[in-house]
Amino acid sequence: MENYKGSGLNKLRNVVGKLTIFRKIRKIQERVKPIRQRLEEMLGGEGETKRNVESWFLGPKGENAALFQELITQALSDHIDWRNNFHPEDPSPIPDEVKDDPGYIEAVELLRTELNELLKELRNSGPFFSMRYQGHMLWDQTLAGMAGYFAGMLYNQNNTAIEAAPFTTVLEVEAAKDICEMVGYQYDTEGIPEPWGHLTCGGSTANIEALWAARNLKYYPLSLQKPLNDSNSPLYAARDMMVKLPSGDEAKLATLDPWSTLNLGIDEVLALSERLLNEYQIQPDTVTEAISPYTLQNLGFVDFTNIFLQDTDIQTPVIFVPGSKHYSLPKGAAILGVGANQMRSIPLDIHGRMNSTILEEQIDKCLSENRPVIAVVAVLGTTEEGNVDPIKTVLDLRDNKYHLQNIEFAVHADAAWGGYFAAMLETKAVPVSTEADEPVPVLPMSDYVYAQYDNLYRTDTVTVDPHKTGYMPYPAGALCYRNMLMRSLIAFEAPYTNTGEGSEGQDEYLLGTYGIEGSKPGAAAAGVYLSHKVIPPEPSGYGKILGRTLYNCKMFHWKLLELNEDPGKGYGVFPVPIEDPEGPISNYASEKEFRDKLRSLLAGKRPKEILNG
Repeated sequence: MENYKGSGLNKLRNVVGKLTIFRKIRKIQERVKPIRQRLEEMLGGEGETKRNVESWFLGPKGENAALFQELITQALSDHIDWRNNFHPEDPSPIPDEVKDDPGYIEAVELLRTELNELLKELRNSGPFFSMRYQGHMLWDQTLAGMAGYFAGMLYNQNNTAIEAAPFTTVLEVEAAKDICEMVGYQYDTEGIPEPWGHLTCGGSTANIEALWAARNLKYYPLSLQKPLNDSNSPLYAARDMMVKLPSGDEAKLATLDPWSTLNLGIDEVLALSERLLNEYQIQPDTVTEAISPYTLQNLGFVDFTNIFLQDTDIQTPVIFVPGSKHYSLPKGAAILGVGANQMRSIPLDIHGRMNSTILEEQIDKCLSENRPVIAVVAVLGTTEEGNVDPIKTVLDLRDNKYHLQNIEFAVHADAAWGGYFAAMLETKAVPVSTEADEPVPVLPMSDYVYAQYDNLYRTDTVTVDPHKTGYMPYPAGALCYRNMLMRSLIAFEAPYTNTGEGSEGQDEYLLGTYGIEGSKPGAAAAGVYLSHKVIPPEPSGYGKILGRTLYNCKMFHWKLLELNEDPGKGYGVFPVPIEDPEGPISNYASEKEFRDKLRSLLAGKRPKEILNG
C-alpha cells in the first residue's frame, strides 16, 4: 500500500473492513442459459467455428489423454530406437537373464512402489489445470510444450555449450528469435541492430541479467577512455575518434567529460568496438585486452570509482522501477553492487501504473544532482494485478526530452507475465455466437494497452516468460536484446567449452558465454520451440488463446457488477474507491442506477467497443 498515494488509501481500508462482513459468502450458482442470453444481447453476431484451441491442451478432464499418450509413446519409442541404432554391434550390458535375478526384481519392485507413493502425494498438488482454480499465475500447459519437453528430456542436453547440445541449442536460439519478433524486434533490417535472445530459468534471472548488461554498458565508455589516452596502448591510435551524443552533437571520446561519457547513446557505445576495427584496424581481441583491466565488470565499484570518478561530483547511480516491481529487481540491484536502496520505486497512479509524472520529476532531480540513471524498468503485467505501465511515455521521455539534454539510460520491459500478449497486436474481435457449443469469443487489447505493446520494439531489453502466458512447463524464462551487441558486455567464457579457435560464426549459439546461468536444460528449449511451431506467437496462435482470456475477464467483471442486484442473497461486491468518482460516474445517485445505465450502454456493442469502454 505504501506505493499508492492519495485519500483513496483510507477508503481502501474502510472497504476492506466492510468486506470482512461478507466472509461467509454463499456459492454463486451457475446460470449458463441466462448468461449466454445476456452475452448475445451485449455482443451479438456470429462466433468463430475453428476449434483448434481445444487441441492445444490436455484439458481439465484429460479430454486429450489419448492424443498425449500417443505423443509421449512416439517420443519414447523414437528415443529407444536411437539408442538401439547407436553402434548396434555393441553388446548389451543388461541381458535378459539379468532381469530374472532377485536383486533386479527387488530393485524394480522398489521403483514401482516408490513411484506409486510419489504419484499419490502428487495428487495433493494445486489443480492448476482446472478452470475453477485462479489462485496463481499458473495453469495448464500446451500439449506441444509438454511433448517437446519430454522428448528433449530423454536426450538430456545441456545448452550451455553447443557441443553438449548440438540440436537443442539451435532450438533455443530459434525459440528466442520467435519471442524477439513477437515483441517487435526486427531481423535483417538495414540500419537497425540485429536482436538476440535466449532462454533462462525464469523471469527473475532474465531481469537481473538485463540490469547487469545496462550497468556495464553505462560505465563501458569510461573504461575505453583510459587506453585511448595511454600512449603505450594499441588503442592510442584511435585517440581522435569522435562519438555522437544523444542530441546528435559530436565530441572526441578521449577528452569527453565523465558525465557526458556516462550518457553516451546505447547504440553508439555498442558500435565502438566495430568502429575501432573498421576505422583504425584494431582487432576486437586487442580492444578487449586493452580495456579489460579498467572495466567495472573486473574492477568492482570501489576500485572503478577510485580510478575514474574520485575527483568528480558524480553521485551514486540509480535504477527506477514502479512501486509494483517484482522482487527480483531489488535483488538484482543488490547482487550487482548498485544497492537495493539505489533502486528507486516510483509511486503508482490511480490505475496501479507507474506514475510517469513523478518519474519525470525524479529523473530531473537526478540530473540536478549529477546522478547517473542506469535504467528505467516498466512492468507489462504486474504480478498482483496484471497492470501495464506506460512504457510508451517512458520511451518518449527518454528519446525526446532527455536525449536533447544529452542524457541516456536503458529502458527494460519486465514482461515476464504479460509478454505473450504481444502476440495479439493485430488481433481483431471475434464476436460471441448464439450456439452453446461454439468457441469462446476473442477480444483485442484495449487501446491503452495496445499502445504500450506496440512500442516494445523501442526498448533495449525485454523479459518474457514462456512458462507463464506461454503455457510452458517450468523452467522457461527468456531475455531479448534489441541490439545483440549488448550481450557482449556480460560475456564470460569457460575454458572447457568450445568458444575458441574454430567457433567463429557460432557466436549466437554460445549460450553459456552470455547470461547468469551455466547448465541449461535443452528440454525447455525443445518444449518452447515445438509449442511455437504448433501455436505460433501471433494472432492466429497465442493471440487467440489470450484474446479469449480478455473476453472471460470482461465477462467476469460484468458478472461481479450484477452480484449486488439482490441484497437478499447474503453476498455482495464492494468496489474499491481509489479516489472520489469523477466524470460520468459521479452523476448517478446509486450503484444500481449506474449498473442500469451501463447495461443499456453495453447492449448491442461489439467486443472492441466494450473493451475500450
